[in-house]
Amino acid sequence: MEFFVTTGRYILFLKNVFFRLESRRVYFPKIIQEIHELGMSSIGFVSFISIFVGAVVTLQVAYNLENPLLPTYLIGLSSRDSLVLEFSPTMISLVLAGKIGSNIASSLGTMRVTEQIDALEVMGINSASYLVLPKIIAVMFINPFLIILSIALGLVGGWLAGNITGICPTEDFLVGVQYEFIPFNLAYSLLKTIIFGFIITSVCAFFGYTTKGGALEVGQSSTKGVVYTSILIIIFNYFITSLLLS
Repeated sequence: MEFFVTTGRYILFLKNVFFRLESRRVYFPKIIQEIHELGMSSIGFVSFISIFVGAVVTLQVAYNLENPLLPTYLIGLSSRDSLVLEFSPTMISLVLAGKIGSNIASSLGTMRVTEQIDALEVMGINSASYLVLPKIIAVMFINPFLIILSIALGLVGGWLAGNITGICPTEDFLVGVQYEFIPFNLAYSLLKTIIFGFIITSVCAFFGYTTKGGALEVGQSSTKGVVYTSILIIIFNYFITSLLLS
């Protein structure tokens, strides 16, 4: 029963976010600020993870393709498809759910328990839209760029791993990366990323915005936001893949 109550409250929360909007000139500077705080600040984090994930993927692919009858360029091909279709959009989104999601939930939760949100409501401002909509737009805009960066650096990490270990020379790896590339796979990856970006921001913002209590409850709301976001990303990943790739 609690699940349906929470779902209903979430839908009503989204209604407040997308209706009774403030002036456009109010949102634009906040969107730019959120892009910097939530997106640009994650570049180093995403880059570090992507390089090592790409290296690990290449090593695992090489281990599973250890057969003299199979051409070496298949290592680059399999690494590319693994990064584009699954590892970068899904794994990085799960990582960002922890970093961005907890930031959103805790900041909104703190504003709620310190009555800053109540003050906005008293001034006649739709606090849900004013505080949450710029975050949703910013993350949905910047996340595809982070995933493209992740894919590129993942391939660089895979290339470095292949060269350092000697399992896949540069020529073969590049042939595999370019072999029969399907542009739709990249579009599919970016579409997933945009949907995941909406889930991360809206779910975590909901738990932060509806926090009741004090500092302890803020931490609990942040944890709930990240957990529910991760679960929804995995579920939606399955349905999106079933719809677009099956």
